[in-house]
Amino acid sequence: MDFSLTPEQELFRKSAREFAQQELEPMAAILDKEHRPAIENLKKLGALGYLGMSISEEYGGIGADALSYAIVMEELSRACASTSTSVSVQNSLVNDVFNKFANDEQKQTYLPKLATGEFIGAFALSEPESGSDASAMKTTATLDGNEYIIKGSKMWITNAGFADVFIVTATTDAAAKHKGVSAFIVEKDTPGFTIGKEEDKLGIRGTSTCEIHFDNCRIPVSNRLSDEGMGFKIAMVTLNGGRIGIAAQALGIAQAAMDEAVKYSQEREAFGQKISNFQSIQFKLADMKAQIEGARLLVYKSAWKKDVGQDYSTDSAIAKLVAGELASQVADQALQIHGGYGYIRDYKVERLYRDARITRIYEGTSEIQKLVISRSMLG
Repeated sequence: MDFSLTPEQELFRKSAREFAQQELEPMAAILDKEHRPAIENLKKLGALGYLGMSISEEYGGIGADALSYAIVMEELSRACASTSTSVSVQNSLVNDVFNKFANDEQKQTYLPKLATGEFIGAFALSEPESGSDASAMKTTATLDGNEYIIKGSKMWITNAGFADVFIVTATTDAAAKHKGVSAFIVEKDTPGFTIGKEEDKLGIRGTSTCEIHFDNCRIPVSNRLSDEGMGFKIAMVTLNGGRIGIAAQALGIAQAAMDEAVKYSQEREAFGQKISNFQSIQFKLADMKAQIEGARLLVYKSAWKKDVGQDYSTDSAIAKLVAGELASQVADQALQIHGGYGYIRDYKVERLYRDARITRIYEGTSEIQKLVISRSMLG
């Protein structure tokens, strides 16, 4: 395997890092404190093509490969995990659904707007009583002539407060269980569709996470994605790819936490010398470095396998499991190196510590990743 990046991938890293440092880093703590998304930064990212990385040039995107996308996610996450979360939802959970499962008319209607950030997307799968067990969803879609009537609620929907278009899963045949789930396109101003309260979260506070509700919400049959009964498959295929983006996000958070720990250890003095001179600190930093480099290889491998057309479902689960767990471990040790200062909001590491925690939960908990991995081993 060639471990070198192409000139184009290196350019993605350079440009994403520059944007993150100049535009995202100065805003990250403010967004976290005020609990609001930076819509203006998302519009800038859209203008630069980062919201349409997986969309082909035919529809106004840049047609980047999965490895380039992972690189960009890592760089953006080092500065602001909240903003990178919205980028991940747009690319992994919305654009990819349209790429793989939409018909030509649906692609022509939505992909050009998603590619530029004119439209922001959201992915509505989880419900109050069905998170990891997506096949137990209660939201229904009943065919009535040339329309579906959607009833029910979804929960934990990222981007919901400002999204323009939603990918929604609903049960069309309860007796068929997961094989009776279908997927639909719902625009924000559709009658009967409402946005619920914003969740007050521990981390990634610069995102919008809401409940959404469907009260006899009517949509045309033409808004169904693929055939009836394909919704569960659409969701699972989409999450397989989405895990690469979240693994890359976790990697970026871990890298940022290590960077903060290195910098602080070279500034802080104790017992008459820099704390970076103490072997206990050096060992913590060495562990961080070794673990991050290992996780990066797993993330890149899963993205590479997707790019070359190999089955990457197990690899993406491994990458997300390892990188997600690692992000919390590294952030914890980085905060420990900061001592009491790491526990106050004046220091970036405190935000990284909180942001890291979600990477073990969304787009499949660590426990779900272990199920995916073990089943691939056991057949």
